[in-house]
Amino acid sequence: MVGVVNTAMGIGLTVAWLALLGDSVPPSVGVVAAYVTGIGVAFVLHRRLVFRVRGRVLRDFLGFAAVNCGGLVANAVLLEVAVSLFGFPRALSAVVVMGTVAAGSFFGHQYISFRRPAV
Repeated sequence: MVGVVNTAMGIGLTVAWLALLGDSVPPSVGVVAAYVTGIGVAFVLHRRLVFRVRGRVLRDFLGFAAVNCGGLVANAVLLEVAVSLFGFPRALSAVVVMGTVAAGSFFGHQYISFRRPAV
């Protein structure tokens, strides 16, 4: 559920930034703006509700940011390719690309961001 909320928030922020910035700005700028405005909320939701971990907040956040940066790069590049190279609509492309990258990011968070040593 958190993934759905986070993805919906990211899509909403991206679409809003794309509309706000207009066609004169590359769509990847909208992706970056959405990332910067949503990372704090996403971290707290994943940490508390999905992975339910304690301690190591800084390490977890750095891992979370690293995984999200990989997702950010993938989102920006894939959106740019979809819009600029293939001519797909900006908002629809953002939704499809972000949904796909979000599914892959879950595993990054599971194995990197919030991983805990085996007991």
